[in-house]
Amino acid sequence: MDRLTSMTVFVRAVDLGSFAAAAAALDLSAPMVGKHVRFLEERLGVRLLNRTTRRQSLTEFGRAYYERCRTVLAEAEAADALAADQLGEPRGKLRVALPVLFGRRCVMPVLLEVAQRHPQLELDLAFGDGFVDLAEGGHDLAIRTGELHDAANLVTRRVARQHMIVCAAPSYLEARGTPQQIEELEGRDAVVYRRSGRVRPWLFPREEGPPAEVMLRHRLRFDDLEAIADAAVLGMGLAWLPSWLVRERLRAGELVELLPDEGRLPYDVHALWLQTPHLPPKIRVAIDALAAELPGLM
Repeated sequence: MDRLTSMTVFVRAVDLGSFAAAAAALDLSAPMVGKHVRFLEERLGVRLLNRTTRRQSLTEFGRAYYERCRTVLAEAEAADALAADQLGEPRGKLRVALPVLFGRRCVMPVLLEVAQRHPQLELDLAFGDGFVDLAEGGHDLAIRTGELHDAANLVTRRVARQHMIVCAAPSYLEARGTPQQIEELEGRDAVVYRRSGRVRPWLFPREEGPPAEVMLRHRLRFDDLEAIADAAVLGMGLAWLPSWLVRERLRAGELVELLPDEGRLPYDVHALWLQTPHLPPKIRVAIDALAAELPGLM
């Protein structure tokens, strides 16, 4: 067996916590993952993992060997990236973690165009709204919206800025009237976004100081922005949504933007990647394309 391949399998098995998870991530069978690990153990003459039917854990030597393997694999990938850079053509698998709705509607079309321009580039897109650890998940790149609280060890680049707007259906406004000021939002029905049990206030930027916060009355709480837009179109209440999401509904007259003079709160969109002495062309070309194309979609 190839030693570097076995190291890759071993590291992924440790990162993901099981042979089965590593097998799924690497398109291998679970027995083959076990063979790679046993190959390393037999070659070294030392056990790397303590395995039972329910769990696995690193031995003391296995922990030290795991850290060295990660270093070796990172250097090997950097060496391959140097060769790819000399060829001037992005190639290989680009693994990107991106939010579900924004990723599907805005990011994916840009990356598909990149893939069309570079036929030796493979795309592996993982859609999810939860936190993604780039190192443990094996991703090359992540796209996140909003504030970054955990990017201390990552390289970040703002690639776009989306704006939040208040909107409602004409039928709702005919029945309840059209608010002209923030103060008139009090007592209005709203369809709100809820994530991890929390309902956040709506924010309106101010020239000086922090944004104004408004918490509306709500009995409809969704964790899907498009579902909120659908409910707003049906006249179920006011909604606070990204402008790119409701652009077509506004043009069609299904929704009406409210309080335009109060300002559209900006939410930044960032690309994040692990620090590396040499950024592979496959990552660089994706980031550059997103920075060039996403602002026009916002």
